Amino acid sequence: MIASRLAPFGTTIFTEMSALAQRTDAVNLGQGFPDTDGPREIIDAVTAAMGAGANQYAPLPGVPELRTAIAEHQHRHYDLDVDPDDGVQVTFGATEAIAAAMLGLLEPGDEVVVLEPFYDSYAATIAMAGARRRLVTLHAPDFAVDVDAIAAAAPGARMLLLNSPHNPTGRVLTRAELESIARTCVQHDLIVVTDEVYEHLVFDGEHIPLATLPGMSDRTLTISSAGKTFSFTGWKIGWCSGPVELVSAVRSAKQFLSFAGGTPFQHAIAGALRDVERHTAPLRESLRAGRDRLCDGLREAGFQLSVPAGGYFVNADASALGASDAREFCRELAERAGVVAIPTSAFYDDAEAAGGLVRFTFCKRPEVIDEGVRRLIAMSR
Repeated sequence: MIASRLAPFGTTIFTEMSALAQRTDAVNLGQGFPDTDGPREIIDAVTAAMGAGANQYAPLPGVPELRTAIAEHQHRHYDLDVDPDDGVQVTFGATEAIAAAMLGLLEPGDEVVVLEPFYDSYAATIAMAGARRRLVTLHAPDFAVDVDAIAAAAPGARMLLLNSPHNPTGRVLTRAELESIARTCVQHDLIVVTDEVYEHLVFDGEHIPLATLPGMSDRTLTISSAGKTFSFTGWKIGWCSGPVELVSAVRSAKQFLSFAGGTPFQHAIAGALRDVERHTAPLRESLRAGRDRLCDGLREAGFQLSVPAGGYFVNADASALGASDAREFCRELAERAGVVAIPTSAFYDDAEAAGGLVRFTFCKRPEVIDEGVRRLIAMSR
């Protein structure tokens, strides 16, 4: 009975692997959510907002205080001028912002240029809109962006959906790559949706919003999220910002999805966003240490990998450990080693392009990473 647009997607790999982790009592290094909460003062701000009566529907665009904080953030960090009233839309997480952007901006039959591998909601929400994706594949080990392939895919497309820092590879696109992409977008008059939820979690290099480059501010919708920025993924507070025409299209779809909610959380995130660096600097260093800890352990266990420059994840090649099918390897890994990971092929249309890549997350406590690594090393010996 599933609609034909969604039938190919089935149950997400996260649901499958999380159930496997519970059944085998495995260390779950698969799904990317922190196992510690974000700053206590932000939690206390939610309680204060509830006590002050912020318990009913928020306005459809989001509470004014948060919309103003988002606009101020974009100006302070990136020198982008955003209208807090009509140029900002608060959403239930970045995932809803992505879905509303696809539903509000695409016509059936439109084509969207997307980097592969991709966050799994991209393919599903493009399909929901009746559109089609044109894929540009990133290849291990360095996952460099083929800007010529993007230029070749652009003619006739309606949109570019771009993610940097990139999930699941951890690539942070360089200025040279982004400048080339920007020229292509201007030349072919593409609408651009950028997923920048890891913007404050860059360890190497620099996060450069595509909207800051010449010709891009009027055609780019920028998406971000409090979940990744402050480690409150369960609050589902996301947003998009950009030119009024693009934001209004998102708003027109969003009003018929969830309308509005999360009111006390919105008030708390408004305050946190005004002091974002104080909150994110320790988180970033903690994640950097977790990244290095995990990468060192994976190498010792026999995996080959490139070190991610941002985000939550490292992709390790398990071919040397006998993995010919990454999905089957991950199923067996839970049984053999008591560790759950995600096959990177789940984020590709072309599973063969992923080879033996397996995605592990390092947004976990040091002792959890250490235990997972210990089990992987024991399995490999």
